Amino acid sequence: MKKLRHLRTLSDLNQEELRALIVRACLMKADWFKGVRPRPLKDMAVALVFEKPSTRTRVSFEVGVSQLGGTAVFIAAADSQISRAEPPRDTARTLSGYVNAIVARTFSQSIIEELARFARIPVINALTDSHHPCQVLSDLMTVREHFGDINGLKYCWLGDGNNMANSWIEAAGLLGFELTLACPPGYTPDQTIMDSARRAGAKINLSSDPAQAIAGAHVVSTDVWASMGQEGQAEARRQLFAPFRLDEALLAKASSQAVVLHCLPAHRDEEISEAVLEGPRSLVWQEAENRLHLQKALLEFLLAGG
Repeated sequence: MKKLRHLRTLSDLNQEELRALIVRACLMKADWFKGVRPRPLKDMAVALVFEKPSTRTRVSFEVGVSQLGGTAVFIAAADSQISRAEPPRDTARTLSGYVNAIVARTFSQSIIEELARFARIPVINALTDSHHPCQVLSDLMTVREHFGDINGLKYCWLGDGNNMANSWIEAAGLLGFELTLACPPGYTPDQTIMDSARRAGAKINLSSDPAQAIAGAHVVSTDVWASMGQEGQAEARRQLFAPFRLDEALLAKASSQAVVLHCLPAHRDEEISEAVLEGPRSLVWQEAENRLHLQKALLEFLLAGG
């Protein structure tokens, strides 16, 4: 019997598995455009349990399951018993009898942990307030496509020390690359995650100076300044985070080979300028497309022993 595996955070993978997933995603993308269409999820179903709104995550998982021969079942929290406070453990045990995997997009990381603890099927974290592993896997796939490798590059994160920042730190810990994060005081990433990545051999730098952090960087990533659930803080954050805006002047301090990533949706001329988002160094749209192919590789890995 295949061992039950989850993707709660990137730390559920080891270095070899992470690299293999990215390579497989690149191959699946190439094969798709060649007309090679494997269907390892034939006769399987995947539940998408979403408490938060979504465009890219929902569509990429739904289409990905379909392209692999399976059936995606979308479950909005408001339309299910979750809205009536059914515990995650009950949802996990019930869905385990209906479907072959649960993809959950929710607020607290503890919900993902509880789903995984009680499910008899794989649970995939499609975003929580603490982690966004599927997005960072897709970002790393995009870096590999562009540079030919992931290591040997300097990475920079600009802005809030949020779920994306935490997942980037975990990726650095697994792969051992150098990552510098520029965040305003009081908005830094999870200290425990940073400490763990450093113990694993990653060079994690933390700065409050965006110009210093981006110097020489090959990969520059950013995100909105107020995530879902933080809308009430948006105006205060706009003022505090203004020096961290990724515009052409700041990007000029990075490597001449630097590329730009953004997980989207983007607030143009807030965290990123229109010129940079739509400019020649932006890989944002390739990055968004790669969500589909990376998630297909992940589903194959967890469900079909890929």
